[in-house]
Amino acid sequence: ETNVGAGLPVINTLHALLNSGDRIIKIEAVLSGTLSYIFNSYKGDILFSDVVKEAKTKGFTEPDPRDDLSGLDVARKALILARECGAKLELEQIKVENLVSKELRDIDVKAFLQKLTDLDAVYDKLKKKAEKKGNALRYMAVIENNKVEIALKEVDAQHPFYNLSGSDNMIVFTTERYKNNPLVIKRPGAGAEVTAAGVF
Repeated sequence: ETNVGAGLPVINTLHALLNSGDRIIKIEAVLSGTLSYIFNSYKGDILFSDVVKEAKTKGFTEPDPRDDLSGLDVARKALILARECGAKLELEQIKVENLVSKELRDIDVKAFLQKLTDLDAVYDKLKKKAEKKGNALRYMAVIENNKVEIALKEVDAQHPFYNLSGSDNMIVFTTERYKNNPLVIKRPGAGAEVTAAGVF
């Protein structure tokens, strides 16, 4: 429970749905408070590299931000959710989009932070393309048909992820019972107090 959503009642809710006879059609989830903060803040003229550095300064990222930007943390959480739904999956079977270009993955942290601006052009293009359509970028996991995909995607104003703010995490359950109006769990996904509460 705490691995997936810190203090959020994610697994308990999933169990309640399954144990009461509901069927999971799809789970969409923003499972990284760090990446949530980065893409919720990434709007207007701000540079991607500046948002990442700001998140690091505020203590939202790991000491090496690539640990967050690789998407592996999200993959581990999504794997737990998929297995709880009955999927027989291993981590290497999950398709994960790494937000760091190959050239920047094997250098030391200091060099990476200096070269972070190399990513600005790529993400600026994606941001402008999304904003032109009135959409927003969100790094999300999608669990459907016993498969998991983790990627940076555009969401429109009707999607629950569109209005995410700060470091909020959100899990959206589309089920037989909650088909037209999915069940949404949303709150800060990180922090010592809520994580401790989840463990207790």
